[in-house]
Amino acid sequence: MKYASDSPPSLPLLSPAPSVWYAFGLIALYFALQLAVGGLIGLTAGVVMVLQHGEGPGEVIHQARVWLGQPDASATAVMVTLLVSAALIMHLTYRRWPSLWHRSELPGLGFIPAPAPTLYAVAVVLGMLMPFIGGLLTQWLAQGHEVSQDIKQLGAHISPLLRLPLALLVISVGPLVEELLFRGVLLSAISRHVGSGWAIAITAVLFACVHLPDLSFLWYALPNLALLGLVLGWLRVQSGSIWPAVLAHGANNLLAVVSWFMMMPDH
Repeated sequence: MKYASDSPPSLPLLSPAPSVWYAFGLIALYFALQLAVGGLIGLTAGVVMVLQHGEGPGEVIHQARVWLGQPDASATAVMVTLLVSAALIMHLTYRRWPSLWHRSELPGLGFIPAPAPTLYAVAVVLGMLMPFIGGLLTQWLAQGHEVSQDIKQLGAHISPLLRLPLALLVISVGPLVEELLFRGVLLSAISRHVGSGWAIAITAVLFACVHLPDLSFLWYALPNLALLGLVLGWLRVQSGSIWPAVLAHGANNLLAVVSWFMMMPDH
């Protein structure tokens, strides 16, 4: 059923629709910002440690690595990095395409309520089912090999006081900015050339590929991530809103971090 058709008419298209290259550039900028902000935090910590210990400037990089090697310090850097990078990307996107922000159909970013409240329930159910379905698919392809994400490893070894704020960011800010980039800007850009169906499929594959570094480039994790991307893209197009995709993405991430609260941190 096409729920998007039941939504109010979209605002006129005043801003130019995103180009594919601009979308790729924005995604690259998001990950570059994470590297830059994370590196700046590490260098700052290295400088402080050098000053405290009275060491030479040449020890800054070493001390930065030592500091970031501590789970709690690394988690703090991840949280600050995610908040700063997400805020900048959200700001830049809104400034670049203000008339697309509240537009439902593609090209549009879909920051409007879903037309039917049941779509949110569907999104939650799909989001919680995907880790199980995708997990079975990955296990079958991996043939017994272990698949673990960096964020899961980090969350399992930090102090309990940091687990809750990190988990909240992983299930809220992370999904929000990634859905803006992939099911908002990129999906809109690609759909201009191949239509929404192919755009959903292409975006899902690109979404999976971008996340492979976090999975140590294990190819057998790719179908799981692509399947999640297909579901998220379908929710975006069917609802005419980005919020069901954000909610499903957050529900998917929620199940991934539940295990953090079932184990004691290593010391």
